[in-house]
Amino acid sequence: MFYHDGGKLQYPVRVEKPSPLFAKALQQAIGGIQGEVRVCLQYLFQAWGARGPAKYRDMLLETGTEEMAHIEMLATAVALNLEGAPLEQEAAAKDPVVKAALGGMNIQHVIGTCMAAMPVDSEGVPFNCSHVYASGNVAADMLANAMAESTGRMLAVQLWKMTDDPGMKDMLSYMIARDTMHQNQWMAAWEELGGRDNHPIPNSFPQADENQDYNYAFMSFGLGDDFEPPAGEWTKGKSFDGKGSNSMVKMRPLGEKPQLGAAPSSTAAQKGQMKD
Repeated sequence: MFYHDGGKLQYPVRVEKPSPLFAKALQQAIGGIQGEVRVCLQYLFQAWGARGPAKYRDMLLETGTEEMAHIEMLATAVALNLEGAPLEQEAAAKDPVVKAALGGMNIQHVIGTCMAAMPVDSEGVPFNCSHVYASGNVAADMLANAMAESTGRMLAVQLWKMTDDPGMKDMLSYMIARDTMHQNQWMAAWEELGGRDNHPIPNSFPQADENQDYNYAFMSFGLGDDFEPPAGEWTKGKSFDGKGSNSMVKMRPLGEKPQLGAAPSSTAAQKGQMKD
């Protein structure tokens, strides 16, 4: 169950100098792959399918609900940035219209929404859930969430740099701060679950059943006598999970050339591909 507090925003949203072009950029923070719709749905679906300790489900529900409020803030910011846009004025049929469209304003803000936000990215592509990750494995989900918050924070920082509007900078400063908290939150949960002991994910599979020659071997595929494999902590010493020793293997083919045989006569292949 979800509640709404009478339309009040989680944090103040104000725009001193409306900018239709910045409204378009803000759409990325709503419906882009780094945006708030993505993390909102990701955290909620992770919560709705969560098994095990209830506190992780409750934490995901709390943060998913917070992200709903962020969408509301951004949608308000888009609408406020569209106030007074040329396409809304009496001179809408004159040159300012063309200037606004060619200058980068999203024409759908005018012809499709009467100057309001949409569930799309900055290019107008609708959000389609292809970047919502809810694996059911709590350790994997925590890492996916930290990554999502990292790219979200990158976007918010870039948007902050793109505007001189004091109100927008204030709102984005708040959202950047929440991204900082959420990154730390998900990694704290990952640590609480076992940190490195979580790995490899899933840690429920017996590693004795893995191919022991390759479970901690970095594979190098470079050719030539002057090629230097990218050596680092992943090619030597104890593995990240502490359960093996890293090594480096210069790869060579281990299998033979595949022989698939002729195509069945029931297919639409060419005659020369089929059995006689």
